[in-house]
Amino acid sequence: MTRNSIGELPEFFDRYILLNDENLDLCEGLEKFSPQRIFSDVEKYNLLGERVYALGKWTVKDILQHCIDTERIMAYRAMSFARNENQLLPGFDENRYAENTNLENRSIESLLEEFSILRKSTIFLFENMDKPMLLRKGQANSQKISSLSLGFVIIGHAMHHEKVLRERYYPILLQTLEYGK
Repeated sequence: MTRNSIGELPEFFDRYILLNDENLDLCEGLEKFSPQRIFSDVEKYNLLGERVYALGKWTVKDILQHCIDTERIMAYRAMSFARNENQLLPGFDENRYAENTNLENRSIESLLEEFSILRKSTIFLFENMDKPMLLRKGQANSQKISSLSLGFVIIGHAMHHEKVLRERYYPILLQTLEYGK
């Protein structure tokens, strides 16, 4: 199913969904916009290291872990709604999750490997949902949303964070290389 099959876009999540082409098939999009493709600038990420564009912002590793955590949560929500879960699912505090990771001994490469394996699992999940399952809605964080919408959130969320890296972190890298900082 495609993005334009969603109908009314869920508030807040629309920013991620709209990053996908309206005629993009969900499973094709999950394959096409894989973590390896979206986050392909591994050399730049390693050069950035622990640098951030402003005080209190996340490092590249934090961003990748956040994308992994978010994909897991969105995929769980999609599975729950596809299986007709009627319970309100909770939201999550992304900053609390980021504060409680163990990234000191992780490399960019290991995070991308984990992300890639997770994406394969996500693809299997969505490939095995039929149209009624994809269109079925549930509530998470007091927001009604369909499994299909969550699939496009997964793709768009990673795209959003790659754009943040390009627009806000790469200028730091250029300054570092120019001034040897």
